[in-house]
Amino acid sequence: MGRKLYHLPYILVQSIRFVQSILEEQKVSSEPRVLAALVQKYFPDFRRTLNELQRYSSIGKIDTGVLAAVSDTKLDDLVKFLKDKEFTKMKKWVVQNLDNEPTQIIRNVYDSLYTYMSPRSIPEAVLLIGEYQYKAAFVADQEINLVAFLTELMMRCEFK
Repeated sequence: MGRKLYHLPYILVQSIRFVQSILEEQKVSSEPRVLAALVQKYFPDFRRTLNELQRYSSIGKIDTGVLAAVSDTKLDDLVKFLKDKEFTKMKKWVVQNLDNEPTQIIRNVYDSLYTYMSPRSIPEAVLLIGEYQYKAAFVADQEINLVAFLTELMMRCEFK
C-alpha cells in the first residue's frame, strides 16, 4: 500500500487493508490507489463499500476504469429520472449520491448537456447551472439545493 496511507486515519487504513485482503483471497487484482479511493469514497459505510467492490470486481480487477464507470452510470440513471419527470426517484438518487460533491454533480450535468439534452434547452440549462453553482457556495443544505436545481432542470428543459 505504501507510505502515503499513514496520512489517513487509522480506521480508514485498516479498512483499506481489510478490503485488499478480501480481494486477494478472491483472486481479484486491484490498484492500491483506486482501492483506497473507493474505500474513502464510501467510508464509513462499509456495507456499501463491499457492495460496490463486489459489483466492480465482476470483471476481475479493480482499476482506474472503475472510477470512471461510477459517475457515468449514475448520471445515466439521473437523466432518465429527469426526462421521465420522476421527482421521487430523482430525489432518492440525490440521497444515494450524497457522497459526491454536489457542485461536481452539477459540473457533470454541464459536461454532458449535448449528450442528454435537446439543443434548444441547453442555454436554459447553462443559466440554471450557473445560478445553482453560485447558490451552492452559500446554502445551508446542499441536498436541498441540488434537488431544487434538478427539479428546475426537469421542469424547464427538454431531454433527448
